[in-house]
Amino acid sequence: MDTINDFIASALPYTEWPMFLLLIGGGLFLVFYSKLMPYRFFGHAIAITAGKYDNKDSKGDVSSFQALSAAVAATVGLGNISGVAIAIHDGGPGVVFWIWMTALIGMCIKFYSCSLAIMYRGTDSDGNLQGGPMYYITKGLGEKARPLAIFFAVCGLFGFLGVFTANQFTETFMSVVKPSST
Repeated sequence: MDTINDFIASALPYTEWPMFLLLIGGGLFLVFYSKLMPYRFFGHAIAITAGKYDNKDSKGDVSSFQALSAAVAATVGLGNISGVAIAIHDGGPGVVFWIWMTALIGMCIKFYSCSLAIMYRGTDSDGNLQGGPMYYITKGLGEKARPLAIFFAVCGLFGFLGVFTANQFTETFMSVVKPSST
């Protein structure tokens, strides 16, 4: 386990800037390529979520509000909450401005992720609708992208494990409650 930990710790400095550029750069590309569409239609999105356009004959098992609730629950977790607390603790109050800026870009990325999940839904053997990145990777990019979808699913499996959440909690707890040296 120490070998794996040492490998990850040594690789981390080489991944920070590429990940930053991919996420922020990709988000900014989507913002400007779409001519600010997620922000221009924000009022319409609220109306859809409120049920103004609900249709009883629509396909699917969940309402617009239930879908939004599930998407928000999957996006905001203990890691995001404790991450903000750790960032403010380590970087000071100016960090809040950059958190807001990246959140605005992240909203655009999430908009496109959810839109693709709806556009490229599939059905399982029972006829229930299924969606998500594994579906829109294979249906949107074609069958040749199946290895990418499998890679995403495996990475998602590891990201879902409670180990990372427990680590965030421990980091937060240990930065707030410092053990005494006596």
